[in-house]
Amino acid sequence: MQYDGVLTKMQTEIGSPIQYYLVFENSFLNINQLLNKEMEIAFQGYQCLNCGKKKKIFRQGFCYDCFMSSASAGDWIMKPELSTAHLDIEDRDLEYEKKVQLQPHIVYLALSSEVKVGVTRKTQVPTRWIDQGAIEAVPIVEVPNRYLAGITEVALKDHFSDKTNWRKMLQNEVPSIDILAERNKLEPLLPNEVKPYFAENPEKLYHLDYPVLQYPKKVNSLSLDKTPVFNGRLTGVKGQYLIFEDGTVFNVRTFEGYVVKITL
Repeated sequence: MQYDGVLTKMQTEIGSPIQYYLVFENSFLNINQLLNKEMEIAFQGYQCLNCGKKKKIFRQGFCYDCFMSSASAGDWIMKPELSTAHLDIEDRDLEYEKKVQLQPHIVYLALSSEVKVGVTRKTQVPTRWIDQGAIEAVPIVEVPNRYLAGITEVALKDHFSDKTNWRKMLQNEVPSIDILAERNKLEPLLPNEVKPYFAENPEKLYHLDYPVLQYPKKVNSLSLDKTPVFNGRLTGVKGQYLIFEDGTVFNVRTFEGYVVKITL
């Protein structure tokens, strides 16, 4: 069987284990059903996720022009502390920025390769943690806009990483840490304007279970630019990575906007 389309990040459904889907324009694949089966991924071309043109992808699934101009690729996406919609100040498109920035955001601790601090819109819980390959996550505060979440993350970066070591995450090298206990120590470190949003007892500690038959001892990242055709036996899915029997891992999100043909 063959499936053709533009790669976008895998859609997920919470469960035990988490269900993963590759969704194309006219078809979709439940990735869980492909475990322990051979699959081929073949690079066919590019299609910008913003303008739809067949232009080389620059970053985040966008061609260069769209990445430099689209409101959904502003600096505040990666650096929430740069958000200005709450001040009625435009970056690229104030209407869009208000829609995204002026909604509830969660600052959280997640355990993937180590304890990580991060920010996500409330509507992206628990999707954001799944995409990072976290095995546990707990909210620290819920705040009404992206700016407050951003300055909270900045305040906590001196104490926790804001990056995931993807190699350790994929090898399941995860330390044994009580992130709930870590979370409950954080109130004194929060910016003053955020402290009123801190609750002593979080609503929930999230546990996430991934469909992995075996974790690799070593990992080798697949690049479609260097290896346009790859064939392997799928042994797991974690974060936004496909894990293959030979230790090859493929980050679907890195190659958003790439047109591929998948053969089963």
